[in-house]
Amino acid sequence: MNKKTDSLHLNYSIITDNIEENSKILDLGCGSGELLKMLIEKKYCTGSGIDINQENVIHSIQKGLSVIQGDIDDGLKEFSNKQYDYVILNQTLQSTEKPDYVIEEMLRAGKKGVVSFPNFGYWRVRFYLFFKGKMPKSKMLPFSWYNTPNIHLLTIKDFFEFCKERNIKIKKSVYIKRGKLHKNPLTEFVANLICEEAVFIIEKDL
Repeated sequence: MNKKTDSLHLNYSIITDNIEENSKILDLGCGSGELLKMLIEKKYCTGSGIDINQENVIHSIQKGLSVIQGDIDDGLKEFSNKQYDYVILNQTLQSTEKPDYVIEEMLRAGKKGVVSFPNFGYWRVRFYLFFKGKMPKSKMLPFSWYNTPNIHLLTIKDFFEFCKERNIKIKKSVYIKRGKLHKNPLTEFVANLICEEAVFIIEKDL
């Protein structure tokens, strides 16, 4: 198992630990359904997923999951207000074309949102760009500039500011540092500097 896979499994475990049992969930950009399956099996959740990739949808359906093909940048018009307890956007925000609209829609369709993303403010990313003068690559960011799916790069600080501007409440923040859960509380500044990935639980009243 490589480091990226280890990180994904830790990411899935963190999200699973922070979702209440028997919740109704919608997983946006669900991939081949590993997280959705984990939530159903370990937290007895019900729900479905959306993914733009047809192969991912097929793999998810083969796992017995309810997954449809769709582009979340088009919104979630087929879902009513607060239809889900949680809407999850795991490692997908930075690859959306309209991240602000996607977050707005997920908080409309869900009572709470779960958002995770790689932190482009991580100190190693900063040093890589400063000393090498090239777009950073790491286990969390393994792509080259020309084939990366990440089109809206953001930092933990950016996300805090985004939520403040739109009156979005951050109910909980969890950080990953060097492939491990950082258990001690961190200020926004310190987390932005030393952590590779963040998971946020957010909500907004209609």
